[in-house]
Amino acid sequence: MTPVRPEFVPDPSQSRAEMEALQRRVAEAARFDDDVAFDPSAVSLAPDASLDGDRPIVAGVDQAFLDDRAVSAVVCLRGGEVVERAHAVTPLEIPYVPGLLSFREGGPILAAFEALSSVPDLVVFDGSGRIHYRQAGLATHLGVVLDVPSVGVAKNLLCGRVEADTDGRPAGWRAPVVADEDVDAPAGTVLGYAYQSRQYDSNPVVNPLYVSPGHRVSAETAVRLVERLRDGYKLPEPTRLADAYADERKAALAEE
Repeated sequence: MTPVRPEFVPDPSQSRAEMEALQRRVAEAARFDDDVAFDPSAVSLAPDASLDGDRPIVAGVDQAFLDDRAVSAVVCLRGGEVVERAHAVTPLEIPYVPGLLSFREGGPILAAFEALSSVPDLVVFDGSGRIHYRQAGLATHLGVVLDVPSVGVAKNLLCGRVEADTDGRPAGWRAPVVADEDVDAPAGTVLGYAYQSRQYDSNPVVNPLYVSPGHRVSAETAVRLVERLRDGYKLPEPTRLADAYADERKAALAEE
């Protein structure tokens, strides 16, 4: 799978001003409404013979790091079955800078997609989508580059304001994340959702996930899709499996 919009491929050699300008162009090109070729209700991990053959392929993306290298992993699921895994090991060219993650990790992730034979119908990224200072987090930036429906699932809130207290919420709870003065969007714009995917009786202060549209998916559909991709863990199954695969490849690399 190769870039459809190569003009938006993140370039880590750019200046910060150039990177931010590119992100604004990516945000203008992104679609934060539903433009998918599948029925979102067909996204499920549960066995369902009536859906066999009609289930979309959902890819999860995550990374592990070893020294100055990124181990980028993509795991593709059709229903609850893994149909393909691909990875790439590439150098990291710049350090982490909040808000510029796609310029550090975007190239390595695109290298993993180039090793992929499957064409995903939906990609779930470990990182923000529209919940971003310039509305162009990792899931939006690479979703636009690949022109694929995409969703960002972040563990921490980068910016914006949750319109409710998040502490101690039960599994299934959600609340809008809206734009504030830190975001290049009109105040009150719904950027995504805080979503409590899992809760534990022994520790009722588990933080929610922050789900936002990447590209060609609305905020409301994004959180519904992540809910349908739960399998008893906090993280949605595609990114949880991608995280495990990245760690597996990292361990093998460390032994070489």
